[in-house]
Amino acid sequence: MDNLIEIRWHGRGGQGAKTASLLLADAAFNTGKYIQGFPEYGPERMGAPITAYNRISSDPITIHSNIYEPDYVVVVDDTLLESVDVTAGLKETGGIIINTTKSADYLKTALKGYKGNIYTIDARKISEEALGKYFPNTPMLAAIVKVSGIMTDEALLEDMKGSFQHKFAKKPEVIDGNMKALELALKEVKKI
Repeated sequence: MDNLIEIRWHGRGGQGAKTASLLLADAAFNTGKYIQGFPEYGPERMGAPITAYNRISSDPITIHSNIYEPDYVVVVDDTLLESVDVTAGLKETGGIIINTTKSADYLKTALKGYKGNIYTIDARKISEEALGKYFPNTPMLAAIVKVSGIMTDEALLEDMKGSFQHKFAKKPEVIDGNMKALELALKEVKKI
């Protein structure tokens, strides 16, 4: 499968990494891709490290295992850089996207010499500006789409508007904020 993209998400329980991975799977599916989106469960509790995965391809996916050599890694919480080997198996042809405001020097040290592309985004600032609260998963979803090119920005925004209208049918006031968070994140993810 030459066009298979594998993504591993690292976050903490309650930050929405699992939800973002499932939203990415749905959006990719709606653009005609074959998808897998699944979490890896451990001792689930608020704040505990969690891992989620995506496989996305234009061909049927016949692999049914965890992802050991991802093309991309999404780090929703930069405190995990000190306790989890987030670059384990990460291909140098892909990249890592980190929700952080830490310096490039700190990140290069924390990533133990990872030689692939490193991207950052301040999902806290974006989330608080767009939603008034800290929900990092929406900006991180936009960041992985922007970096990986899984779909166009426009396809993501169109799909997510419909998804948010369904998901937040009883809270329509949060739809515009989530859309704004996506739009800002698409513009603010940076390569270091």
